[in-house]
Amino acid sequence: MMSTRELLDWTTEHRDEMLSDLARYVEIETPSTDKDSLKDGLSWLESWLPQRIGEPASVREVDGGPHGDIRVYDYPGAGGSPVLLLCHYDTVWDKGTLRDWPFRVDGDRATGPGVFDMKSGLVQAVWALRALAAAGLPRPPIRLLLNGDEETGSPASRPVIEAAAADTRAALVFEASANGAIKTARKGVGIYRVIARGIEAHAGLDPTKGASAIDELARVVLALHGLTDLDAGTTVNVGVISGGTRRNVTAGTAHGDIDIRVSSAAEMARVDAALAALTPHDPRVTIEVEGEWNRPVMARTESTRRLFRLAKGLATEIGVDLDECSVGGASDGNFVAALGIPVLDGFGAVGDGAHARHEHISVQGMVERTALAAAVLHALAEA
Repeated sequence: MMSTRELLDWTTEHRDEMLSDLARYVEIETPSTDKDSLKDGLSWLESWLPQRIGEPASVREVDGGPHGDIRVYDYPGAGGSPVLLLCHYDTVWDKGTLRDWPFRVDGDRATGPGVFDMKSGLVQAVWALRALAAAGLPRPPIRLLLNGDEETGSPASRPVIEAAAADTRAALVFEASANGAIKTARKGVGIYRVIARGIEAHAGLDPTKGASAIDELARVVLALHGLTDLDAGTTVNVGVISGGTRRNVTAGTAHGDIDIRVSSAAEMARVDAALAALTPHDPRVTIEVEGEWNRPVMARTESTRRLFRLAKGLATEIGVDLDECSVGGASDGNFVAALGIPVLDGFGAVGDGAHARHEHISVQGMVERTALAAAVLHALAEA
C-alpha cells in the first residue's frame, strides 16, 4: 500500500502534467459577470474531468440564471457517506485580462488571473483523486461541486450547496490557503444598504424647508462604525456613499453600502438589533435598511478540530508543517459549516495575491497539497 510520502513522490512525478492542466484552465477566462465566458469554462471542465478521474455515477445540472451554472458530480467510493469537495470556477478578472497577463511559470512561481483564487485548487482536487486511483488506494464516496458565482456571494448556488452537503460527513474547500494555513474558521458576512429619504429645497433661499438625507446618512455612518468591536471579531464598514443632486439643493436621498463581518451568532444578533433600531435625527427623514447576511459564521467546532488534526498529522509525513487559522473573508464553506458538518477550507493553492495583479502560486505547494488531499481522503475512507 502506498504511503503518504509515496503519494507525494507520485504527484511530484506528475508535476508537469498538473501544470499543463492548470495552464489550459487559466487560459479560459471565467469572470463572474460574464455568463458566456462561464459557459466556456464549464464546458472545458466537463470535458476534462472524465479524462482525469473517469465518468461520475451521476451528475446534477443546475441553471445558474444570470450567474454561472452549477454541477454536482457523485463518484463512488468505499462505503459510508460522501465527502464534499467544493470548488468555484469563476474569477474576479474581466475578460481580456489574459492579453497583458498570460499564464507563466518562473521557477517555483506560477502566475495568471485566477491561478491562486482558485483555479489551482480545482486542479489539485482532481489530481488528488487521480493519485488515489493510480495508487489503488480506497477513497470515500466523493461529491464534487462546481459553481460559477462564488465571487458574487453564491446567490444561485447557495441552496444547491446546502442540499449537496446535507448527507456528507466532511467537506474540503479548495479555496486558496492563508500563507499555507488551513482555514478552520471564517467570519459571517452581511451585505446591506442604508437609504435616507429627506425633503429637497433650495439650500440658500429655503434652508429650513429642506430635510437633508445626507445629514442623516452621515449620522448613521458614525453609528454604524461605532458597532465595530475588534475584540469580538466584528467590523462594520460603510464603504460607498452616494446622495444629493446639486450643491445648492438640500439632499432628498442618500445611501450607503455596508460590509459587516462577525465571528459569532451573538454578534450577528447585536448588529441586527442595531440596524433595526436606526432612527432619524430629523423626523421628516426616513431611514430604510436593505440587505441580508450573505454567509453565516463558519465556527471552529470540535469535529473540525479533529479533521484538522488528521490533516496535520498526514502533512507531517510529507515534511509539511500545516497550520490552521481564522480569517475575516467568507467562502462557500460557511454554508456547509452552518449545517454542523466539519469543514477544512483553504485546501487549495499555496501562494498569495487573491484578487490582485501579483496573484501567484507555489508549484511545489501545489504538488504537496495534492498529495495531502489524497492522503486525507484515503484516511477518511479507512475511518
